[in-house]
Amino acid sequence: MPETDNLRTEEGPSTEITRRRFILGVIAGGAVVGAASYRILAPGGRGRSFGGERLITLNVNGKPRRVEVMKQETLAWTLRYKLGLTGTKLGCDRAECGACTVLVDDVPHYSCSLLTNTVRGRKVTTIEGLAADDGTLHPVQQAVVEAQGFQCAFCMSGFVMATVGYLKAHPSPTRTELAHGISGNLCRCQDYMKILDAMMLGAEKMRRA
Repeated sequence: MPETDNLRTEEGPSTEITRRRFILGVIAGGAVVGAASYRILAPGGRGRSFGGERLITLNVNGKPRRVEVMKQETLAWTLRYKLGLTGTKLGCDRAECGACTVLVDDVPHYSCSLLTNTVRGRKVTTIEGLAADDGTLHPVQQAVVEAQGFQCAFCMSGFVMATVGYLKAHPSPTRTELAHGISGNLCRCQDYMKILDAMMLGAEKMRRA
């Protein structure tokens, strides 16, 4: 029997459903659900939110950023996909690799396991916020360039942020202390010796800055 594009029910042709109609139905249903999450604003910027979204203000890299977030939305997701700060990487997405590390009030945090709603009123710093306004790199960033401390560099921003946060509290660590301080970050290429070389150089540059 030749193949047909129809999915027939037991009741016969009157309830015939084509694959095309089925797919269009699924797409239409998804569009309705997606549309339900948009925020309807009233005059003056106030309004009600549907689908759990709320319009909040975050302090990111020294600037106020207005963004709509879901109650269960993570900071990593907000930074990357709503604020366009893609220097924050999503690796494991379960607080194990450290690629998504950012500073919250100068303390390193895994942004993949931190809800965006919980950082309102706090200072969030990403890798994009380390360099000066004139483009001068942060001492740790400069050390990475000079020491060529990474291979694929996917984990680099997380290591840099973890190191900057650690050095703010421990400006003169030994190599062993710094290794322990940033041990929550993993490197896919496993080039930890070069990473530590770069981070120790960054510590030296920070002390001289």
